[in-house]
Amino acid sequence: MSLAFSAPTAAPISATERQQRIETLTRRMVAYGVSAVLLGASESLRYFTGLVWSPSERFSGALIHDDGTVDIVCPRFEQEKFEQMLAEEGCLGGDIFTWEEEHDPHAVIAARLSPNAKLAVDDQLAAFTLFGLTRTLGHERIISGGSMITALRSIKSPAEIAILQRAKTITLEVQKRARAQLYKGTRASEVVAFIDAEHRKLAGHGSYFCIVSFGVDTSLPHGGSGDPALQSGDVVLIDTGTEIDGYHSDITRTYAFDDPTPSFARVWQDEKDAQLAAFNAARLGAPCESVDAAARDLLTARGYGPDYQLPGLPHRTGHGIGLDIHESPNLVRGDRTPLQAGMCFSNEPMIVIPGQFGVRLEDHFYMTEDGPRWFTPPAFSLEQPFGETA
Repeated sequence: MSLAFSAPTAAPISATERQQRIETLTRRMVAYGVSAVLLGASESLRYFTGLVWSPSERFSGALIHDDGTVDIVCPRFEQEKFEQMLAEEGCLGGDIFTWEEEHDPHAVIAARLSPNAKLAVDDQLAAFTLFGLTRTLGHERIISGGSMITALRSIKSPAEIAILQRAKTITLEVQKRARAQLYKGTRASEVVAFIDAEHRKLAGHGSYFCIVSFGVDTSLPHGGSGDPALQSGDVVLIDTGTEIDGYHSDITRTYAFDDPTPSFARVWQDEKDAQLAAFNAARLGAPCESVDAAARDLLTARGYGPDYQLPGLPHRTGHGIGLDIHESPNLVRGDRTPLQAGMCFSNEPMIVIPGQFGVRLEDHFYMTEDGPRWFTPPAFSLEQPFGETA
């Protein structure tokens, strides 16, 4: 493995950028006729405030008002923790409103709203919180804030692009290192542990997820059960990612452990061609579904499918990515969201040959004013899956 590897640097998201996001959100509130947006313990909370909190049965979150004021709502015994977080660089928020264990947090939220004011809620809000708010406010005062939030989060800023670039560059290097240490008899769990350790070395954070599949298990999009050992002639599929400042990588490579069979080599090339067809179809203003259609049309022309039938492509061609590893919009039939500069997507039109093997090549691209741009270079060839000089 190369000792000279270095990933591009990226600064964390600043409080200034978060304030700009809130200002944009408040302008959308006016258009939607709502007075406030409620965020639970989701990545949207991190997006607007920088606060990171794990969801639980106790509500903690933020109420963003149409004047830009941000209220923090949390259990009383967590107040000091939130005060510490709000003092950290890059975080922002206002007054903290608390509730004791025997109290109703929904009443605290309702008390911060004007009479009859409408509330938009994050679409990642827990169902029990939504039901509690409905009992307290009435369903007519609550609307979904998902479209407002998605419209903002789906367009990445230069700072977000830079963080995503760092994360993905690191994961591609980890993928390369993982291939170099494979040997006959190694267990999938050993490869998973190696990848996690390499992510920690390079990113300061372990793997967010890791799928290591050998042989016939590669025909299952998310891998099989058990802990198989690598055998001669196996197909290897590794799908993994990490996160930096909450932003995700998610890269897949598929290759042969030994010399590839002619049938595997043919399918591998079809997969590469479908990935390129999807990339070339990504044009500003075109609907997201057109990218999926381009990959699927190529595969259908080569005898796969049609549609989601196997052998063929059993799932969407790609998903949005950012603070959530899967975000809207998606590269899938029915998603007519126009492609815009700043949108980021995976490109992974997997081919599954049931009972034999699967091939997934996954890289990500982002839209620019000049069209799509790869975050990481696609696999160069079956023999050199990490570039011409790999």
